[in-house]
Amino acid sequence: MDLKLYDTLTREKRVFHPLKPANVRMYVCGPTVYDFAHVGNARPVIVFDVLFRLLRHVYGADRVTYVRNITDVDDKINARAAEEYPELPLNEAICKVTETTDKQFHDDVAVLGCLPPTHEPRATENIPEMRDLIERLVKSGNAYVAEDNVLFSVPSDPDYGQLSKRLLDEMIAGARVEVAPYKRAPTDFVLWKPSKPGEPAWPSPAGIKTPGRPGWHIECSAMSWKYLGEIFDIHGGGIDLVFPHHENELAQSRCAFHTPVMANFWVHNGFLQVEGEKMAKSAGNFVTIHELLRDWRGVAWPGMVVRFALLQTHYRQPLDFTERALDDASMALRAFHFFASGVQAHRPSDEFLEAMADDLNTPRAITELHRLQKAAKSELAFSEAAGQLASGLSMLGFDIKDYDPQWLQKQVAAKKVGSRGPAIESLIAARTAARNRKDWKESDRIRDELAKMGVVLKDTKDGTTWEIAR
Repeated sequence: MDLKLYDTLTREKRVFHPLKPANVRMYVCGPTVYDFAHVGNARPVIVFDVLFRLLRHVYGADRVTYVRNITDVDDKINARAAEEYPELPLNEAICKVTETTDKQFHDDVAVLGCLPPTHEPRATENIPEMRDLIERLVKSGNAYVAEDNVLFSVPSDPDYGQLSKRLLDEMIAGARVEVAPYKRAPTDFVLWKPSKPGEPAWPSPAGIKTPGRPGWHIECSAMSWKYLGEIFDIHGGGIDLVFPHHENELAQSRCAFHTPVMANFWVHNGFLQVEGEKMAKSAGNFVTIHELLRDWRGVAWPGMVVRFALLQTHYRQPLDFTERALDDASMALRAFHFFASGVQAHRPSDEFLEAMADDLNTPRAITELHRLQKAAKSELAFSEAAGQLASGLSMLGFDIKDYDPQWLQKQVAAKKVGSRGPAIESLIAARTAARNRKDWKESDRIRDELAKMGVVLKDTKDGTTWEIAR
């Protein structure tokens, strides 16, 4: 059975042949740690976690190297740090922002069931590699120095634009590029820039005496080279990164190493909307992973439910993230839990593996899981179908034994009880008064009434507290 992946560079679905089957290599652009990751950021993390799991299944767990970077030096980080900690020196403020955001990202993706990557390099720990690449590009004539900046010369690369399939005129018209008089061409982009006072700074390359810091694009070229080599198997990320980020990465790496490609496959996941609209803070539908897992629309959604909702749509297609999709995911996991929890996992079914091998077709794979669940139900036993169901869920990253099948009902009950908070407090006060006058019959009646509402009381020497029944 051949594994096929859609390659953005060639615009076709091709059979995947690793350069070295004993060391399959994948690089995925990770977070810029200046703010909590939103649900759109969760999609590539989950998609490439599933691909990582599939590659491990096909080639062996010890034969797959997955690198996902952390961008911890960036203009957005500097701006957030100055805004949140104006009383601190900028570098101290940056450390606070990146440490907090980095920890939150890792806590959130762990709850989403994602395996840690093989390597997770930080940009600030790989500055020497970035300087090395820049020196190579200047030497080859693909980069130049201008006013203490080093810029990549886009016209020096005749293949520039092959990934995004954009013509030069289109790039100039719609590019998100800085307009600067020292550029030789409008599309040239920064590899290295001088640092402003108080900003992070390192010794500059190319003979520049002013300390500086790297541009965003060179960071990923340097880290992928360090951990995976000049050419590797798969480069992944969101479709929004195709231009300019991945286009620039590709140009830098090819010109620095004089190679025909940077990666044999460029794999990109599609955009995400929330309730049919583009996610934006101005639209009031901006939702972070942190909020989803703790309180979104009055519900703390389990990581497995969020993961399932994001996998029900093919990774290359636009995804509409809705509360209904989360409810449906919860019900599906409940049904799977009944048959798959506690059974011995078998080899995944051929239909499931064929779906996964067909460009990571998770909707078709999930359809097969529903078929297996129905088969297990009809056989009235934890049979081979249940074992195949368990193994398929595992490959998709679901540890079904940890899922609480009563979760949705408890959340509904919690929302109903929460809305009756004032009435509950009033009843508790009446019960306390009854207890004080030793009217135990009335006290017990009120306690029983609260129990029917799903409220459990706890009497202590300091008074009475209550919680929702679990």
